[in-house]
Amino acid sequence: MNIDRISYFFTEPYHLLGFLFLIVAGISMCTGKTLSRYQGLVTRAKEPKTFWLLVAVWFLAGIVFIGGFLSQK
Repeated sequence: MNIDRISYFFTEPYHLLGFLFLIVAGISMCTGKTLSRYQGLVTRAKEPKTFWLLVAVWFLAGIVFIGGFLSQK
């Protein structure tokens, strides 16, 4: 029965997208570089406001997707 619960968590798209966004935000914080839609890579040293805004968006997107997954039940 526990195997079914674990496989359910890994097959739901909202759950996977949420964890992917949280992982990207964590990696961005550690490396000091994050992805931007029009600018490519944004570094923490050159553009700190844009960098932290994008990291916050990654975190919020992850929380929203995981929240959407949890509210399905």
